[in-house]
Amino acid sequence: QEQLVESGGGLVQPGSSLTLSCAASGSAFSGDAMGWFRQVPGKEREFVAAVRWPMNRIYYTDSVKGRFTLLKDRAKKTVSLQMTNLKPEDTATYYCAGRRHWIVTYADAAQYTSWGQGTQVTVSS
Repeated sequence: QEQLVESGGGLVQPGSSLTLSCAASGSAFSGDAMGWFRQVPGKEREFVAAVRWPMNRIYYTDSVKGRFTLLKDRAKKTVSLQMTNLKPEDTATYYCAGRRHWIVTYADAAQYTSWGQGTQVTVSS
């Protein structure tokens, strides 16, 4: 599995914006799918957004539509998660994920084979 590396994250106030970035360590990611998940202690890892590289299509979970944008660099195979109007319920550890081939169950964290180390996002006043 390829190692993914995230950057960004931090402590922000409600209504603020933050951008997370993800790239494969050492070379451009070779798989067809990259995405973002988030997790809070005691809960399962939750799907946030994903890009299907061959078709250049992006998918979001309903709770972030209109607030989060997945930005992609096709040449470098990197993705960023631009988060706006952040809410306290967005507080979580955010993970970048990837897999070799696209799959219809792209929102299932168990389907991904490459992961980043996670970056903490805390939204609090």
